[in-house]
This record gives sequence, C-alpha cells and structure tokens, in this order.
Amino acid sequence: MDSVVSESPLFAPRQPGPKEQAEESLQAWQLDRTRAPIATKIVVAGGFGVGKTTFVGSVSEITPLKTEAMMTQASEETDDLSATPDKVTTTVAMDFGRLTLDDDLVLYVFGTPGQQRFWFMWDDLVRGAIGAVVMADTRRLADCFPALDYFESCGLPYIVAVNHFEGTPGFEAEDVREALTVPPHVPVVIMDARNRITVVESLLALVGHALDATPA
Repeated sequence: MDSVVSESPLFAPRQPGPKEQAEESLQAWQLDRTRAPIATKIVVAGGFGVGKTTFVGSVSEITPLKTEAMMTQASEETDDLSATPDKVTTTVAMDFGRLTLDDDLVLYVFGTPGQQRFWFMWDDLVRGAIGAVVMADTRRLADCFPALDYFESCGLPYIVAVNHFEGTPGFEAEDVREALTVPPHVPVVIMDARNRITVVESLLALVGHALDATPA
C-alpha cells in the first residue's frame, strides 16, 4: 500500500525578503558597513533653457527629482523662448540626481533654476558644494554671465560646459573661452546634455579642477 504521506518537505525554503533582494543587486563595497564612499555635492547652473534639467537627468543613476512647472502667458515677457520654442516647462526650485563614480566617490548633482526671479535660491543650493558646472548656449552666451559672476564672487571652483544643440554651429572651446573671458585655469568643455558620456566627462573635469583648486 502506497504511503499517503507527502515526500515534500514540511517547511518550504524561506524566500528572500525585499531587503535581501535589494542587497543582492549591490556591489560588494556597498555592503561593507565599515566604510562608505565620499559624498560630494555638485551644482549645475546657467541661463534659462540651457539644458540643466536634461544634464541632471542624463547622468543620474536614480530617477531624478524635478521641480518643473508649466510655463504660462505671464512669463512670456521675461522668459526668452526664441532659441527653445518647444520648451513648455521650467524648473522652479531644483533638479536632483546621483552618480556613483567609483567605490570611493558619489556625486550628488543639483540643478539650479535659470530665471532671475529664482536666483534667491542659489545661496542655499550652493552651500556645501565642491564645485559648479556653468552651462552655456553659444546662441545666448550672455545668459551665463550671472552664473559666472556668482561663482567667481563666492570663490567656488567651476567649469564651463558648452551645450551643443542640434542644428547649431559648433565652436571650439577656446573660442568660447575668449568670448566669455574665462580665466585660463578654468576648464571649458564642449558637451551634449543628452549624451551621458559627455556629461560624465564634464563632471570628471569639474572634480579634477576642484581638487586642483583646493589647498593641500
């Protein structure tokens, strides 16, 4: 007579919980609680519609935080849309993203609002940052002067990142440096905010420049 007792185990193997599943996707150094990577703060600034939100979104390894609002007729007289006619939203507080460069360095990237009416937020956003990326559009170079003046006055290391928009003529970095009278020691890079590789290269250039500018 066959046994009616099931041969299956009395207790099913314990399934990993959410915490264990999350840890399986982490790197070994991320699980090492005896050490932690250095967290650094980077600020991305520039004129209205220069590509700051796109910059942060392209490089962030997490879903970026965006504080965008629909543009209204009330802003038509102050926000120049001639170079970006398809733009329908604008940042009203900040953008935020994160990039892990290696085992020892994590960048927290904060994008500033571009319009003059939001400049009062800059002091708070810049506090604690090691450096800034000033984005420039060659069609509207004058729009980045306020950011350049701000970081020069507060002594924060910065680089100039020229965002190349599709359909616009290309310029050499030294041509932009001359047009903006950027000091020789400040890096000027050509990039595309939609291209993650060029955005990462821009951030690496800033980190290197900030380290060089920091007293030993």
